[in-house]
This record gives sequence, C-alpha cells and structure tokens, in this order.
Amino acid sequence: MSRMHGFSVLRDETLDEYAAQAILYRHDRTGAQLLSLVLEDANKVFGAAFRTPPECSTGVPHILEHSVLCGSRNYPVKEPFVELLKGSLNTFLNAFTYPDKTCYPVASTNVRDFYNLVDVYLDAVFFPRIPKAVFLQEGWHFEWSAAEELIRSGVVFNEMKGVYSSPDSVLGEFSQRLLFPDNTYGVDSGGDPRVIPQLTYEAFKAFHDTYYHPSNCRFFFSGDDDPTERLRLLNEYCSRFDARPATPGVVRQQPFATPKTAEMPYAAAPGQAERAFVTVNWLLPDTTDQDMVLAFDVLEHVLIGLPSSPLRKALLDSGLGEDLAGGGLETELRQMSFSVGLKGIKPGTTTDVERLILDTLTRLGAEGLPADAVEAGVNALEFSLRENNTGSFPRGLSMMLRSLTTWLHDGDPFTPLRFSGPLARLKARLAAGEPVLEEVLRLWFLDNPHRLTLTLAPDTELDAKRVAEEKAELADVAAGLDEAGRAAIAADLALLRQFQDTPDSPEDLARIPSLALADLPRDETPIPQQIRQADDVELLLHPLETSGIAYLDLAFPLTSVPDRLVPLVPLFGRALLELGTERFDAVTLTRRIAAKTGGISREALVTSIVGGGADDLAARLVLRGKATVEKMPELFEILKEIIEKTDFGNRERFTQMATESKSRLERRLAPSGHATAGSRLRARYTLAGATGERLRGVSQLLFLRELTARLADDYNGVRRDLETLRELILTRAGAIVGLTVSERDMAGVEKPLAAFLAGLPAAANAPAAWSRLELPAAEGIAIPAQVHYVGLGLDLTKTGWVFDGADLVASRYLRMAYLWDRVRVRGGAYGAFCSLDRIAGQAVFVSYRDPNTDATLEVFRQAGRYLMDAALSDEEMTRAVIGAIGDIDAHMLPDAKGHVALARRLTGDTAQIRAELRAQVLGAGMARFRQYGEALDAAARDAAVVVLGPAPSLDALGTTEPGLVRVDVL
Repeated sequence: MSRMHGFSVLRDETLDEYAAQAILYRHDRTGAQLLSLVLEDANKVFGAAFRTPPECSTGVPHILEHSVLCGSRNYPVKEPFVELLKGSLNTFLNAFTYPDKTCYPVASTNVRDFYNLVDVYLDAVFFPRIPKAVFLQEGWHFEWSAAEELIRSGVVFNEMKGVYSSPDSVLGEFSQRLLFPDNTYGVDSGGDPRVIPQLTYEAFKAFHDTYYHPSNCRFFFSGDDDPTERLRLLNEYCSRFDARPATPGVVRQQPFATPKTAEMPYAAAPGQAERAFVTVNWLLPDTTDQDMVLAFDVLEHVLIGLPSSPLRKALLDSGLGEDLAGGGLETELRQMSFSVGLKGIKPGTTTDVERLILDTLTRLGAEGLPADAVEAGVNALEFSLRENNTGSFPRGLSMMLRSLTTWLHDGDPFTPLRFSGPLARLKARLAAGEPVLEEVLRLWFLDNPHRLTLTLAPDTELDAKRVAEEKAELADVAAGLDEAGRAAIAADLALLRQFQDTPDSPEDLARIPSLALADLPRDETPIPQQIRQADDVELLLHPLETSGIAYLDLAFPLTSVPDRLVPLVPLFGRALLELGTERFDAVTLTRRIAAKTGGISREALVTSIVGGGADDLAARLVLRGKATVEKMPELFEILKEIIEKTDFGNRERFTQMATESKSRLERRLAPSGHATAGSRLRARYTLAGATGERLRGVSQLLFLRELTARLADDYNGVRRDLETLRELILTRAGAIVGLTVSERDMAGVEKPLAAFLAGLPAAANAPAAWSRLELPAAEGIAIPAQVHYVGLGLDLTKTGWVFDGADLVASRYLRMAYLWDRVRVRGGAYGAFCSLDRIAGQAVFVSYRDPNTDATLEVFRQAGRYLMDAALSDEEMTRAVIGAIGDIDAHMLPDAKGHVALARRLTGDTAQIRAELRAQVLGAGMARFRQYGEALDAAARDAAVVVLGPAPSLDALGTTEPGLVRVDVL
C-alpha cells in the first residue's frame, strides 16, 4: 500500500466516464478519507463534507455552516469568507447544509488562488473562533425595537422565516419530514423559525466539537492541479488531530405498514383562499444500487419529465389543479423518495388527486409504459450523463455531490460516478423486452405501503396568527424579565455590537491570502468566432471542443411584434415546443425531441444596446438546441417542423400552459422577491427594462391572468395572435445563428445548417413601436411573508455620469463590504445586492429575506455617501479589482461561451469596448470610487422604491415613503 504525506492509497482506478484517475485515500492518523480525481479540467474543485445529522429543528448545522466562516485561528478576522469573495478569482465559493451533511466547496481556475481558498476553508472548519457574538449574529438574539418591544433577529432566523413563507418550500420540507418520521430526515436541518430560539450557545459549540473532525470528514479534489500538493495541504490540518470513533450514520427509515395522510397549513394571500396543494410521496430503496437509481431516473422522466409524460398529462388534463407539485425523484438522501401532485387544487379534492395518481400508475403498470416514452427517457438520461453540462456549477462539484450519496453512508464513492455499466445493463434489458420499469413501478409505487399523501391547506390568517403569537410570546418573555434577565439581553447586545463595530486590524486582514495584480491576465481570453453570411442570416461559428456535441442558437428578431402581443412571446416560444405540429401531436413531438436530441429550449432575450439610447434595445426569441453531431440532421428536421408547422389549435393544452405559467409566477414572488423588485425597478428606466418586466415580471403575471380569462371565450382570437407571431418572428430575415462545435466537426454541421436556414421563411417585416410602463415612484407589492424584499433604483444617466470600468469595482465593493455589513450583518437580512447596468446606466439595490424596510432603504440611499467617504488601502483596492476581474472572467462551458458571444454580437459589445473596460477595472482607484459615489448620491434624491412584503408593513412604509402605491397581486 503506497503512502504519501500521511495518506495511504485504498484504491487507484480510472473513471472512463470522465477520463479521470480516481484515487481513494485514507489518512493514517485520523482515518479521514479523500477522493482525489485527476483530470483535464481547469476549473479545480475542493470540498470538505461532514456528516451532521441533527436531532431537532433548531437549525444548528445551518447556523454553524454560517458561523465557522466568520473567523478562524490563522485568519482571525470577522469575515474571512467575505474577504475571499472580495478578492478572489473563485468560480465557486459557498457552503451547503443538507438534511444529513454540511459541505464546504470552493473552486477556481487559478491554481494559486485555488490553494488559498482551500487553506482558508480548512482553517475555518477545523479551527473556527465561533465566539458567542457570531452565534447571536448568525443564529438568533433578542433585541428591543424602536417601540421598546422585545423582538428576535438573526441571519438564519430571518432566512428561515423567508423559507417558511414559500408554499413550495413548506410542501417540500413537510413531505420529507413526514415521510421520514423516525430518523434525522424527520427534522429541519435548516431550522424551523419557531424552534430556532431553543438553540443555546452551548449546544451550538457542542455540535461543532462532535462533528467537525477529520475522522468525520470526506475530502474531495478534482481538476488539473498537482495531486501530491493536495495531500500535503490536507495533512497539514489532519495531522493535528487524533482518530475518533465514527459518528453514528443515518439509520434507515423503517417502512410504514399502511399508507398515511397528513394536512398542514400554508400562509395564503386573500386571492389564494381556494388553492391548496397535494403531493403523494413514496419511500424508495437506498442509493447504493446504481442499477436501481438509473431505473428510477428513467422512470421519473417517463412519468413526469415531459409535458406529454403520461402521469403529468393525466394530472394536468384532469383540471383538478393548475400545475404539477412535488419534487419528483430525490436521490441525495440515504433512501430515495418520489413526490408528485398538484398545485392550485380546490380544498377537499385531495382524494380525487390521490385516486387519479394511483389509477394512472395502476394502468401503466398493467398496460406497460409507452415504448417511445421509454426511448426518450433513456436517451435524455444518457445524453445528460455523457454531456455532464453543469452550467455555471463546477463539474467537479457535481461529481463530489454525487459521490456523497453513497460515500457519506459508508458506501463506495466510485459507484455513483460509474454510470456506463448500469446504463448499458438497463438498455440491454429494455432491448430484450424485459418489463424493467413496469416491475419497478409495481414494486415501489403500487405495492409499497410506505406512502404519504400530504395536503397543504390555504390559511389566509396564518401569517397574522404567527405574528400575533410571536408578539404575545415575546411580550410574555419581556414581562417576565427581572433585572438580571434584562441585563443579560443588554450584555448580549453589547457583545454583538462590539463585535460588529470593532474593525479588523490591518495586520489580521493582511493574513488573508490573496493574489497580486500581476497575477491577473491583462487581456481577456477570446471566444473563437468566425462570422459567415448565409443569404440574409448571419452565422457565428465557434470552434470549441465539445466532445461530439453541437450547440445551436437561433436568434429571431422580435422588433416587428406589435406592442399588444409582446407579453404573449414567452408562451408563444413554449407553444412551439409543446403544442405539436401538423404531422406530430404534442405527445409524439416532445418524445421525439427527447429521443433524438439533447433538448430544445427557448429564451426571450432583451437587453439594451451599447452606446444606444434609453429606447434602443436588442430583442430576440432564441431557440437553443443541442444534439450529438451525428444526430444534428434530426435536430434540424425537428426545428423546421416546429417553425413552419406548429399547430396552434390545441386550445386545451395552450390553456394548461397559460395556467401553469401564471401559477409559477405567483409561486416565485416570495422566494424570488429580490428578482421581482429588481425587474420592477429596471422597468422604469429603459425600454429594455420595461420589456423584460412585461415578459417575466409582475406585468407578465397580470397579462397571464387576463389571457386565461380570455381563453375561455376567445381562443380563436388568441390563435390568430399566435399565427401572427409566427409570421412576424420565425423568419430568416435579420436572424443571427450561433453554432458551437469542435473544429473537426464544424464543416460537417455547417453545410446542413446552411441548407436548413435557406428553407426558412424569408419575409422581412417592418419594426413596431413598443410602449414604456407607467409605474409609480414608490411601490409596495403585498405578498404573504414574514420578511421583506426591499429594492431601490437609481438612474445615473440624469446626473451626467459616464460609465468607467472602475465603477464595476466600486459597485462590487459596495455589495461585499457596505451592504454585507449594514444590511446582512447588522440588519439581519439573509442577503443584499447591488448591480450596475453599464449599458443602460442604472444602479439597483435589493435585499433578500429582510426583517426591515425603512432602515434598509436608508442604507441604500447612503451608499454613494459611503463611497465618497471611503478610504481603501492599496491592499483593499487590489482585492476589489481582483474580485471584479473574477466576475468578468467567469468560467464558462463551451455552450455558454457560444451563447455569450451571440449576446455580445447582438448588443454591440465589441472586443475593443471590453478591452477598454478591462483596463479601467485594472486601473481602479479611490478618485473614481468617489466620483461614482457622487453620482449615486445625486441619483438617490430621485430614487425609485419597490418593496415586497406583508401588507401591514407596506402600509406602515407608506408613512415614510410618501406616494407609495400598494399593489395586491395575490
């Protein structure tokens, strides 16, 4: 057995699926395990994962996840995590709390930066300071309101209030907890707001002492860095510990003898009083059997993965609800589970939904699953596994999380990564005619007594009741406080404020490892691009290594769409992919797409143009498709079919789509309130902002409500509108097409692409005039929630401001320093953000799961003043510049590079403009920070306000924000 840097090799194998050398090590002194993957991936990943099963819903693992990143032995500053965010080229830097584990992953493409991140994270998890002040800040504490009432606050406390304000989150949480009543999955690892205040500082410390030890850790590395250096870094920390007995694993949930039912309330708005949720949930086998896991993956796709999937279709066609509910297949816990149901059902119809689900599954089990649906499911799974396209999420991190599904429970970490064998066996059994999926369906769904039917019932008074109960409880606590009790609260607050107010010393800040400006590339890495003209279509060819997959972006102009039809564009794009055509009905079409391609999606891309005015914009409907190179002719055939022959006559299906879209926008208001506020603010300033809001924001929701009412009486009129959109949009005149594929395959794909484009309609249509939105200066959007999403918009163009790349550095510094400290740390919000639209000239500030309104708005308004008075050291400015360059040079997979190049072409964002911007970023200094601050301060005198939150808070806000208009959208 080979040994190096205190580690012994347990296994050394090749993972053919990822062309990776996979070595499993054991640390000799502590027994810690390391899975080290060596492969050609510049985006290097490290992770430390601890088994952290909670026994109650105080949220202790979640609070600890936040707290260990607040200063450690070698890095004794208040926020090393934030200092890293300020000045790192990281491609990922975060931490996750799961129901059974806590993970600390980092990633970077720069090897020096990567090892800096690893070192800070290792010191954080093994040697955190976690003083009581950090527990009070990140967990919970008492304080007195301006009205001298006792209240509670804390970052996680307020975060989880936001989580429990989302019906989808509540549904998922209780589906899991009630399905696993007898093990750790039966409590909330994130923390129930009503239970979090039971957590003591002593219990918090004890949890770290128990679980944060190398003997209880699984380490992971992936990428093209030196595998020996990985061992040396880990041994520096692990060698300081002695071995401990293993912590108890997650015990299996024993099966129910008979199915169960349960009902829970959710906080509903007045308009949701007749809209309940229901899911039927099954406990499934362990994740250790990958043949079974892949069978369930395919079965999930067959049942609910496509709009035409039989279970999904049966549920939506029933008219019992508005959209699918439930998370489908869950494979991240020790035992898998499956959850499916409906949103927007009428109270009292749970039994009807449950019967429909069971009857449909019984019929499918008896008659057999549709062969084309199975083919589509297998192809979709195989394409996904082989492509390994994780978007902006590092590929190595995805592999780490997959390995942990077995590894965390003392299983084989290689098993979830070796998909070729199980996939080949599954395909062979299906090809031989074995009823593999039907057997799984019968055994684990129809004959499985471990089933839970959960109803989430609307309660329009629930939020008010919760507020009243908490207020009464706190009033009782306050009334029962003696002098010592009040002194204890005062002492805790003084401790917290002293911690927050004491600045880190320059010496301690200097200990945070960082790059130098000399380590940064002076020039951007260009995306390869060749421009061709095919008649009236512009081709952007991007020769990049794509492992045999071709990515296609078809960008059709929207400028000819009449103003009244602009809000219909998102549904039109969806209809192209889901309604069916003259030759293929909706079921056949969607299964054909899944069986022959890697998928087709649509996007309404709307953005301002570089150097243009407030009414200049690029607006495109982009159809994005992907397929293996040999199947590209089939992708072109499908695209031609949907572009020319989509049948808009399916009234029932189109009505379902409109209803689903409306329901999803309503559900998104609470969990994504910061995005809603930002969209609403941007709508005030430019035509692009207004159009984006009409396509995706509150305006789209209001349009969909009108549309669903219209569909009942005037579908012929809607159909004519859809036909009009087809004639105006789906033409090659003015289209821009992006193709991303390896250079060796480019010529073989380019020719059939040109032939496909030549066959498209060629009509050129005159541009239409689009309207702006008339919105009040201050707006409150009422939602059922216990927290707020606060937004402030500043139009810099009215101040004489002209963009400089250094403004991106200043904006980022505001977010990572000023807003983090004032809104999150002191204010107790879960997050605060600011963004600068360098093209349109607006700054937008938003907070996330925020207990405050007025105080946060005042912080936003003072942001410019803060920059005007700031005095960054040279080291701080260097960190700020490095962080901004990291944002600019974000790591992208090949398909993303092609899409970004297309967007740059559409907006006129040239290489010369970006080179000038980069030079300005690298040259950022305090003089420009102050100039940007002056522009923000001047614009703050005429700021726009959007706040989402409970109606009483909005009414109170109206006294300090004159003219605030309350909008009740739910």
